This record gives sequence, structure tokens and C-alpha cells, in this order.
Amino acid sequence: MRIGDAAAAAGTTPRALRLYEQRGLLPPPDRSPAGQRRYGPDDVARVRVVRELLALGLTIEDVRACVDRLPLLDVETIRSRRAPEGVCVRASPVVSRRLAALDAEIARLTRQRDELAARSARPRHPETPSRATG
Repeated sequence: MRIGDAAAAAGTTPRALRLYEQRGLLPPPDRSPAGQRRYGPDDVARVRVVRELLALGLTIEDVRACVDRLPLLDVETIRSRRAPEGVCVRASPVVSRRLAALDAEIARLTRQRDELAARSARPRHPETPSRATG
């Protein structure tokens, strides 16, 4: 199938397929005599797995770190949390690093939120004119 059909079947866009290919998440597809990309059912299944992993919060770089194990996964396995040990979603160093990064970002955002809340709760001094915000 051509790129538009494959993208539609995987629930994404042709641009995303080209990006996944460029970043090494998809192998280069076969080409027609006219040079058009041709995808098969295995390619569509792989794109679905990539999209599911990205939806879980992994980055393209995270997924690329375990690209050799993507054929071991399918979307239902990921969703059911029955993925084999070490395959991007269970007990994987990739997942551990991503969780640590997410925890750090949550902590940073919590501190930022608390600071903003504290500043907005402070009473204004009568001699300090209020500033209009834009």
C-alpha cells in the first residue's frame, strides 16, 4: 500500500511515517518502479506499536533505543501490560530513564506552580501601583 493508505491504516499521517523512517523507527520501505514508498501489514503494525509507545510518554529517542525489539510487541500486548521483560515497556532502562525525567519535570512544574501561587497570594503594598497585564 502507498504511504497515505499505510498512514491512515496506522492512524497517523504520511509525514509521521517519513519521520519514523528518518529517525530509524521504521526500516526503509520497498519502492515502486516510480519510486513511491510501499508498505505492508507488518509496517503498519510496527507504526501502531511506535505510536502506542509514544502515547505512553516515551520519546522518539527512547523508542529508537529499543527499535530492535519492536517486532516482539503489538499494541494489545502493550496495552495489557504483558510485554516481555526488557522490551521498552517493562523493567527497561529506557523506561526507568524516562520515568526519572518525567518525575524531575513534575517536580520542576510543582515548584513553579507553588511559587506562582505564593506570589499571587501576597498582599499588595498600597504604595505599589498595580501593573496591567497584557
